[in-house]
Amino acid sequence: MRCAVILAGGSGTRLWPASRRLRPKQFLALGGAESLLAATARRLRAAAGEPMVVTAAEHAALAAAELPGATVIAEPCPRNTAAALGLAAVYALARDPDAVLGVFPADHHIGDEAAFGVAIERAFAAAAQADVIVTIGLRPTRPDTGFGYLELGEPRPDLGPEVRTVTRFVEKPDLVTARAYVVGGRHRWNGGMFFVRATRLLAELARSLPATAAGMATIAAALKDGGAAAAAATAAVYPGLPSISIDHGVMEHARDVVAVTGELGWSDVGSWAAVAELTAPDARGNAVVGDAVIVDGGGNLVVTDPGTVVALVGVSGLAVVRSGDAVLVLPLDRAQDVRAAVDALAAAGLDRAR
Repeated sequence: MRCAVILAGGSGTRLWPASRRLRPKQFLALGGAESLLAATARRLRAAAGEPMVVTAAEHAALAAAELPGATVIAEPCPRNTAAALGLAAVYALARDPDAVLGVFPADHHIGDEAAFGVAIERAFAAAAQADVIVTIGLRPTRPDTGFGYLELGEPRPDLGPEVRTVTRFVEKPDLVTARAYVVGGRHRWNGGMFFVRATRLLAELARSLPATAAGMATIAAALKDGGAAAAAATAAVYPGLPSISIDHGVMEHARDVVAVTGELGWSDVGSWAAVAELTAPDARGNAVVGDAVIVDGGGNLVVTDPGTVVALVGVSGLAVVRSGDAVLVLPLDRAQDVRAAVDALAAAGLDRAR
């Protein structure tokens, strides 16, 4: 059985003020009419049916409302992606001992959905065929220092077309190194998508993160007595688990890792600059989400809530975001500095993170 797992536990601030702790980025409609979470689920249904969503307890109701057919698993506290995927593996194995997981972030954008469908079909097939961990390797379009990279080795035609061995993971290189990766052609962006048999994932946790594996064994035993028992066991053991990503905790140490390569029109929608890239511009390069007028200005991004309006006159290169009880204005080329505003508001007693 294929089991699509959507990781929806994030509560980041890079898209503040639209993204806040009680309604983070994955529940927002950015670059389309549907939320990022709903778009992710829609893309997966053809390949793997209704998804399983792992999210924070405070967002479980939101996730269930967005995806009424999905299985929603609530984390009692954040413990990063290794623990979240352990939970998903335990629940998937309770349904099918041969479950193959496909793991997807909830908050990414895919521009070429046909190519995405081909890539995940190949990845699911490879993970089911052999005892390998499969990733999706995305061709880098720029020397980005904010992404992890995969270094590719030899082709694996026995596992299908466009499958290559992964020789190592590289986490967020410096600019000189990232430029060499783009020119060299042997590296791909790591888009955070993984495909693996649930039994293999739990075995990797036992080898690299034994405390996490022990916690998952306790939850698995409780799950045999029903969902309420499993929820109680999760609440008891989860806070004591190490907080570590699946990349650092497992993938960097695992053997037999391969990548399906592709160009999917992928974006992590990681900043307001990325939102601008996903929004069709006007003749002067202005991108607008909502109602706005821009007079004598170019290269701006304006995002505003329904029922509100924003006007810009004589300015260029700005991001102006009006959401709820807050407004953000900053140069678009400093979109990665939103966290500085959030921290300054908190220090001034004007916290608007909720």
